Amino acid sequence: MTTFNDLWALLRQHGSSAKRETECAALWATYPPDMQQRIYATIRTKLEQGKFVHYDPLRALEENARPPRQQTLSYADYYARYHTTEPRDGWQMANPTGQKVIYVRNG
Repeated sequence: MTTFNDLWALLRQHGSSAKRETECAALWATYPPDMQQRIYATIRTKLEQGKFVHYDPLRALEENARPPRQQTLSYADYYARYHTTEPRDGWQMANPTGQKVIYVRNG
């Protein structure tokens, strides 16, 4: 289980100032444990990949609390890209309407 101290250590290493620690701790406490884990993992992954994470720790927390965006591809577009119908790169086949197959990926 990820704690606020884990998150705070990660943000401090990134260069966040200690001024907003109390505010961040209060916001962190409002999130359920599964969301806390997702936020921590998202921030850690972004930092490891050299992607942008806001230096203001409160903004970093708020921006990474947003749910991941779901992407979709039509069956034809998926096949054109991957030359297969097998799941790849996190894509999964779905048939939400019962009529047309699409591929979806969260992220």
